[in-house]
Amino acid sequence: MKNYSLAFSPCPNDTFIFDAMIHGRLSDYDDTWNVHLMDVEALNRNAANQMFDVTKLSFAAYSFVSQHYRILAAGSALGRGCGPLIISKSPMSLDDLKDAVIAIPGKHTTAHLLMSMFVKECKGKVEMLFSDIEEAVLSGKVDAGLIIHENRFTYAAKGLHKVADMGALWEEKTGNPIPLGCIAVKRSLPQEEMKVIENQIKASVQFAFSYPELSKPYIKLHAQEMSEEVQQQHINLYVNDFSIDLGTEGRNAISELFNEGQKAGILPELVHPVFV
Repeated sequence: MKNYSLAFSPCPNDTFIFDAMIHGRLSDYDDTWNVHLMDVEALNRNAANQMFDVTKLSFAAYSFVSQHYRILAAGSALGRGCGPLIISKSPMSLDDLKDAVIAIPGKHTTAHLLMSMFVKECKGKVEMLFSDIEEAVLSGKVDAGLIIHENRFTYAAKGLHKVADMGALWEEKTGNPIPLGCIAVKRSLPQEEMKVIENQIKASVQFAFSYPELSKPYIKLHAQEMSEEVQQQHINLYVNDFSIDLGTEGRNAISELFNEGQKAGILPELVHPVFV
């Protein structure tokens, strides 16, 4: 039996993915997990200090810690029609954003990377917790906000307007699905342990799809501000076949994201093997 530290976000897609694994529902595995839940930008920051054996990361952030981690084939958030949105209180165009102060959910998030590719300039950026961005836009603290996660499902009901869909712009430019977040494992672990962990996560996702009712209490525990309907919408949007295995299509999309980020001068060059 091995004991590993594991960090992921409290968002429904992650709690759905990891529920079976961390609660001993997988009979083929007896590893134990020291679990830490935190916001994605906190996860990104902690990875620089190699805080956890296995951690959720924004794909953009992975570029800055690639010397310490490799990406697992299972557990990622990658798909189509699930990209970050820029919203505003009054209708705006993409061109209007050059005169706007925009709230972002963290400079190392994939959302910010995509925005940097498609919004070449703006008056300023303000980093804040992703769940605070809607209110900052509503109150006029900022002119626009870059939203991720469940806020995709709540902004319109609050009277906010969509300015642009960063994921749609990415898909139009590349034809690829949008790589948002990955699960990374420390390079210092033996290769055979990396593969066991990868297989556990894959089995955990498959178990969650097969027995979705079992994960609901854990999801609800960490998503108390959301209705069950929004929780399920969140899972449906971010957990899919790529979460079971990236496959060739997923790996190619991720590689292109890194290449585009490097060409734009935003991401560093990757010199180590990326995938397990």
